[in-house]
Amino acid sequence: MKIAAHIAATLLGLGFIAFSLIILLNLVTPPPPSQMDPLAAQFMGVFAPTGWLKFVKTFELIGGVLVLIPRTRNFGLLVLGPIVINIAAFHILVEHGKDFVPVPLVLGLLALFLLFCERQKFAGLLR
Repeated sequence: MKIAAHIAATLLGLGFIAFSLIILLNLVTPPPPSQMDPLAAQFMGVFAPTGWLKFVKTFELIGGVLVLIPRTRNFGLLVLGPIVINIAAFHILVEHGKDFVPVPLVLGLLALFLLFCERQKFAGLLR
């Protein structure tokens, strides 16, 4: 279980680091609004120009790095938890489940698996 947790943490951390650096370093240009779902285009039309997207991506980068380090993994999960929930909410509510399966589902399952592996340490938060 310990090896599986390290593998899951590595995949989760590198995934969030990669996806955050793509936006923070402007490595990919976003698709034009005409190719996006109208609701998603409207959402991103507010999200990106205001700087909120870079704000969230900065926390994704921080959380991804923290998850990679075993000593800070739990703090990284606390940082990434709301982000994972928001990613799932965006794909379910705004995009109506379209493109939900590949990346968001895998990242969510990896985060849940790590949370399950560290459940003893998080139990104090529920008391």
